[in-house]
Amino acid sequence: MKEQLIKAMQHNQLVDMMYVSKSGEVTKRRIKIIKMVGDSFQSFCFVKHAKRTFIIDNVLAVLPVLHKEREVV
Repeated sequence: MKEQLIKAMQHNQLVDMMYVSKSGEVTKRRIKIIKMVGDSFQSFCFVKHAKRTFIIDNVLAVLPVLHKEREVV
């Protein structure tokens, strides 16, 4: 999993991530990885519209976002 996260960070790519929180809740997040630090990584979460730190071992799946969704105004 760490290799996929590093690759996404190096290519400046958005990813959809399935993540288990400390409380055991599974969430889907769209993120842009900012930096990797030990067993965790910092990213911008588009769901929360803020920077968040995630633990690599709690990541269930990562899928690259191949296209950006367009908003209808």
